[in-house]
Amino acid sequence: MSRLIINSSKPIDGEVSVSGSKNSALPILSACLLTEGNVILSNIPDLSDIDVMIQILSNLGCKITFENSTLTANAKNITNICLPYDLTGRIRASFLVVGPLLARFGHASVSLPGGCTIGTRPVDLHLKGFKSLGAKYTISDGKIDIECKSLKGARIYLDFPSVGATQNIMMAASLAEGETIIENCASEPEISDLADFINKCGGRITGAGSDKIIINGVKSLGGCSHTVIPDRIEAGTFMIAAVASGGKIRVKNINPSHLTSVSSKLTEIGAQITEFGDELSIFSPKIKKSTDIKTMPYPGFPTDMQSQFASLLCLVGGTSVITETIFENRFMYVPELVRMNAKIKVDGRCAVIDGSGELVGAEVNATDLRSAAALAIAGICAKGKTVINNSEFLNRGYSDFCKKMSMLGVDIYQE
Repeated sequence: MSRLIINSSKPIDGEVSVSGSKNSALPILSACLLTEGNVILSNIPDLSDIDVMIQILSNLGCKITFENSTLTANAKNITNICLPYDLTGRIRASFLVVGPLLARFGHASVSLPGGCTIGTRPVDLHLKGFKSLGAKYTISDGKIDIECKSLKGARIYLDFPSVGATQNIMMAASLAEGETIIENCASEPEISDLADFINKCGGRITGAGSDKIIINGVKSLGGCSHTVIPDRIEAGTFMIAAVASGGKIRVKNINPSHLTSVSSKLTEIGAQITEFGDELSIFSPKIKKSTDIKTMPYPGFPTDMQSQFASLLCLVGGTSVITETIFENRFMYVPELVRMNAKIKVDGRCAVIDGSGELVGAEVNATDLRSAAALAIAGICAKGKTVINNSEFLNRGYSDFCKKMSMLGVDIYQE
């Protein structure tokens, strides 16, 4: 168990460069299994989840090198289609290898995935899609065996616009015979990035970024060079930290259009945001306003940002309400913020926040990746010393978090 120590800080100030998107890099790494040529990926973040995915691909026989944010992969000679729980149990994204393995080899055997304990996140929509494409599966002792001699295109309607299911079905359909149409699918930027990568390898995908994606299957995919999009959640986290601390920062290497919902809420609170190219500056006046948030699939407010925003809303002076519609356990961080003198009451899927108080340093426990970020923001703004246990969660989604915050003037270190 690692600990993050934060001492009372002045308003953060300076500039920070955002790393590549974790939630885009992981499915693209899985999609390498579809290819039979050399793949070169740039802007890959150095994260523990990326390390696990590299181990998974290597276990399957993929040849990989990773250095200085550039990853090369060659999956031409895959030697294994079975993954044990000691690998899949470490990250949720491990299940994204099923679509590529099924499409290319007609069979996959994978233990059910793990990850942060923020909700059930079943894989039923993934399996529904695979079944529509002609696959058959069995589930026994926590393992899924799925096979199909030849995947055939189909029309698939998702009951919920699941990001993971959209990605997995899209990858499987890229080598299926005929046309596949996915309706009510996810429209996140990470979906578009995955489609762009597959198309560069020779795929035929249109409509990514909308609620209807059309995939015309091809016989094989080759290699390509591709740069992963910036991490919008990391960017949003630094933006929220700036506003919460009353600071002013410049955030570089971003796509501002991916941050619209977060920028809109921060502006509503009173922040001043100026966008220019792939950068923005954000400044927070002393007087901030309360607001209400409801998490929704993209382009709505992202569930991955609500815990960080909660730390900010503890300091805005009025009453705010957060409604979580995606994951049922997203409020696990609330008791830890309360230990820091936050005034929050949770009722089912809603959290009511009284922002009239001040935060005080305390020893707290991170329960997942985004709760760790929320507690770090609270610690930056709190009086006194804050100790965050289980801070290794941060390493799953934030590259060089302590280093970047230190460069912004935060007294922070990990031990």
